[in-house]
Amino acid sequence: MKSRQIQITLILASGVFASGFSLAASNLFIYPTKGQDAQQQEKDKFDCYQWAKQNTGIDPTQISTASGGGSQSSSGSGSAVARGAVGGALTGAVIGGVSGGSAGKGAAVGALGGGLFGGIRHDRQQQQRQQQQAQQQAASRNAQQDTYNRAYSACLEGRGYTVK
Repeated sequence: MKSRQIQITLILASGVFASGFSLAASNLFIYPTKGQDAQQQEKDKFDCYQWAKQNTGIDPTQISTASGGGSQSSSGSGSAVARGAVGGALTGAVIGGVSGGSAGKGAAVGALGGGLFGGIRHDRQQQQRQQQQAQQQAASRNAQQDTYNRAYSACLEGRGYTVK
């Protein structure tokens, strides 16, 4: 009776395990070279999953797939617009005064243009920072997955499987 309970537990565990794990190991091809049946294969996969997780500290079902910076902070946006407006106002005042026009009108037009371009520049820089962060996170996830896959493959190969 005890072996029947163990068998049921393994079947249930492999079902739960397979639902979260199949995506994590989807890039590996596993071939049983010693005639292991499907039940033995599932047991070996689960045992190797646990072994690789324990030895690497990486659980492939928990590797974050989120891109991270979901909150787009606009801190600094106001100051970028203000700096652009001040610079534009000064430039506009100088150009307006030198060209014989109104320094006040030149400052107003310059402030408007400078503020607009300051905000655009800030938005582009923010977007570039977010792209860099997303690339770094993707590289980290890939490195973790590769480390885990090497350990998982080593375990399966030790149990008589070819893993590619």
